Amino acid sequence: MQPYSSPYLQKYKGISTRHTCPECGQKQSFTLYLDGKNNAPIHSKVGKCNRESKCGYHYTPKQFYNDNPSISIDTTSLNGCWDKSKPIVPLIPPGTIPFSFVERSVSYKSNFVRFLCEILTDEQIQAIGENYALGATKTSEVIFWQIDIQGKVRTGKIMQYNPDTGRRLKHESGAIDWVHNKLKKIGTLPEDFNLKQCFFGEHLLKVNLEKTIAIVESEKSALIASAFFPDLIWLAAGNLNGLSIEKSQVLKSRNVILFPDLGAYEKWNEKAILIGKQCNCKISVSTLLEDIATPEAKANGLDVADFMIEQLSKTKAEPVLEIQSHFSPTLQSMLEINPALFSLMDRLNLEEI
Repeated sequence: MQPYSSPYLQKYKGISTRHTCPECGQKQSFTLYLDGKNNAPIHSKVGKCNRESKCGYHYTPKQFYNDNPSISIDTTSLNGCWDKSKPIVPLIPPGTIPFSFVERSVSYKSNFVRFLCEILTDEQIQAIGENYALGATKTSEVIFWQIDIQGKVRTGKIMQYNPDTGRRLKHESGAIDWVHNKLKKIGTLPEDFNLKQCFFGEHLLKVNLEKTIAIVESEKSALIASAFFPDLIWLAAGNLNGLSIEKSQVLKSRNVILFPDLGAYEKWNEKAILIGKQCNCKISVSTLLEDIATPEAKANGLDVADFMIEQLSKTKAEPVLEIQSHFSPTLQSMLEINPALFSLMDRLNLEEI
């Protein structure tokens, strides 16, 4: 039986009853859940942000107690100060998966990699596989492993792709499955496994301390971009709402560029302001897609990967007169092989990074 009874959202009784959201950092926008027995806040992070379209944070009492089965109710005054006479039980750490599962899954035999073979070289695909530890299932699904900055495996996103178009395919339970869910079903992981997602590609931050970081929404975009612009560290937030302050703590003191999908610029721009302040990083937001998008592109939900594929698939490229010396040797050789990259870099505003 849960240690609380009929929790409820705190009723508005002035600005003192609205708090700072732990996700977006907005003041006076967060409503706490109160315990039904003593009318005290359950925890400073258990509540709902009132900015549903711009933040959407909602951490329920049920989720909190599932994450913390041994925790007891802390009596707290409504102004958010803990009762110091009682010990505060810390939130349990993120659950992790043994790295052996990553090692066993490593494979290029996924339909996603089959698609990449149509647009990338063998060397580029090998680099992607090694850097991001791409895995594959027996049914040719790709596994995008989430490995944090400490090298700990948080989970793996399992997705099926059309090998000809590079588009996601849905199955009975949807377009996405998760490694931690599969391991829970067979009893390898406990039912109370504490999932805390991180950026896809986050593990690369620890070995590339000086590189600028580029963040996109999808893993597909991050991988394709990393093949053509290896001088940046490409991370994926995972989805529109995957860019959060909690995840972004690993960006401290780094230079960061966000590349939001069409329709996400305003939301990611707001997040960028908060992340820059709270995570102490230099962060900017590219307007690339908003600037170049046609009505048709907007209707189709163009992302950075779509744009790159479109640019690189053009058979006619403008002649290149000179390879600029400030490019890295790797990038110079790529430009010599595929002059279309000049146009692509110009549109992405990456030439001076």
